[in-house]
Parts: sequence; structure tokens; C-alpha cells
Amino acid sequence: MPPEYLDFEKPIADLEKKIEELTLFTSSGSIDLEEEILKLHKKSDQLRAEIYSKLTPWQKAQISRHPNRPYTLDYIEAMLTDFMEMHGDRSFADDPAIVCGMARLDGMPVTVIGHQKGRTTKEKIQRNFGMPNPEGYRKALRVMRFAEKFKKPLITFIDTPGAYPGIGAEERGQGESIARNLFVMSGLKIPIVTVVIGEGGSGGALALGIADRVLMLEHSTYSVISPEGCAAILWNNGSKANEAADLLKITAQDLFQIKVIDEVVEEPVGGAHRDPRRAAELLKEAVTRNLAEIRNMQPDELVRLRYEKFRTLGTFDQI
Repeated sequence: MPPEYLDFEKPIADLEKKIEELTLFTSSGSIDLEEEILKLHKKSDQLRAEIYSKLTPWQKAQISRHPNRPYTLDYIEAMLTDFMEMHGDRSFADDPAIVCGMARLDGMPVTVIGHQKGRTTKEKIQRNFGMPNPEGYRKALRVMRFAEKFKKPLITFIDTPGAYPGIGAEERGQGESIARNLFVMSGLKIPIVTVVIGEGGSGGALALGIADRVLMLEHSTYSVISPEGCAAILWNNGSKANEAADLLKITAQDLFQIKVIDEVVEEPVGGAHRDPRRAAELLKEAVTRNLAEIRNMQPDELVRLRYEKFRTLGTFDQI
């Protein structure tokens, strides 16, 4: 897949374009420019590392939405084996915006649920741009109960702008479906590890996020509202998304500091989309390690600690 550059990556894009031009010139046999190309590669790597070491929250939000960023099915293919997808909510329909199924993590049976976006225009429409309808959450709920019944650890991948806000979705009980997932997940007597791999938008994300361990990829975001939505409400001006992103504390680093999440998972320099295979290796190590730490805990203890974890989020100031 050809690289797609964000606005703040323009200096990197210019360098890599020059490298490509010199490489083509060298391959024609006219002149050997290998030494100059190596210098430019080194300069490009240094520039990328420098830019990515001081990203703003708004820039991280842009990276979390990058069209080449790995999605749930990409991580399932890279991290797990024997994946068998399960479909339908046994009530209304199947929702392609959420994928669920059984798989193995290094031979260990697990259950996996995640939001799924599309890459092509056709896939994006089919997956509804990663915004689930109520039947998607009810499908996830069915698989959660399946996982508990057969005592299979649950891994969830969060990557959604939010639950679909359409009229039909509201008529079919969007709010209730999300609330039901929150309620049931909080009491599941199995180990749960959640990873925010891209966007974590509002209740649509949280419906898969009541876990014993909540991880975030380094350049993912997790918030109650998008920066654009926040800016439209506060200032009646969506173009102030940059300012809103600073206020919302949406980055993995901010959320780890205030103890909303448990771990920040490193990404390759330049983001997960620059090296999906390495990103999957790093994520698999983190998921496996966290799952191993809670896998043998007693079910009642898991539920008790999960309850305490979410009850203690936030701060309370008494005047």
C-alpha cells in the first residue's frame, strides 16, 4: 500500500520523494548515487523520529484515523491463529462494523471482538465506517456470554468514531444496547484485555472497553467526544478541533497519567501504519503478558477488582 502523508509529515514526504527519484535514476544505470541515497534515508529516519517525538494531541488524533493504519482484522490475522468468525445477534441482523469470533493466542483458546473499518469505498460503506448499530453490540454481547460460558479469555479491539447515530439505530435501542454491554461486561467472570488500536469514540468504544486491563497503542485516542464535536459545542466552530484536542486529554500518554488506562503500547517510529508487522508483534507481546498476569485469578476476584478499577476513575474535590 503506497504511503499516505499527513499535513505535518510534509518534510518527510519531500525527502522520500527525492529518495525515490534518485533510486529510479540509479536503477537506469546512468550514475551510482547509492551513498547519497543512504544519507537521505538516514536523514529521513532522523526527521521522522524528531517529528513523532513531539506530536500534539490533534496530530495524534489524525494518526489514529490514518487510512493505512491496521484494523482489527489485520491484528487478528497477525497475532492469532484459527480465527472463526461468528455472525448475527440472533434477533435482527448481522453488523459488519463489529467482528467477533473464536481464535487461539499461542495455542490458548480465546474469544475476540473488535470494531472494523473498511479501506475501499465499498468496504467503508459495508462496515459503516466502523460505527456499529445496536445489532452489532448485541452480537458482541452474545459472544461475550459465549466466552463466559466456555471460560475463554476475552480480547477486544476498539477502533470507532462512535456508535452510529442514525434514526433507525435509535429506534432499535442504540442506547440500551450500549448500556447492556457495559452492565454485562462489568460482571463477566473471565479475564478481559482491551486494546484501543485507533479511535476510541465515546460510548460506542466503551461498550467493548470494560476490561481488567485496558491498553492503548501509542498514537491512538480515547475520548467522550471527537475534537471536532467538542469544538462545535464549545465554540460553535469545528475548525477549532486543535484547541479542543488539547483540552480533552485524548492521548494514550495523558490517559495513562490519570489512570484511565493501564499501559501504553509502543508503536514503530512513524506509527503502526509504517510497519504493521512490527506493530502487531509489539501488541501481541503486551496482550499476552497482561493476559498471563490475570488468567489464573479467581472469577469473583476478577469481577471485584474490575468493579473497583472503574469505580475509582476520576477525582472528587469537596469544597
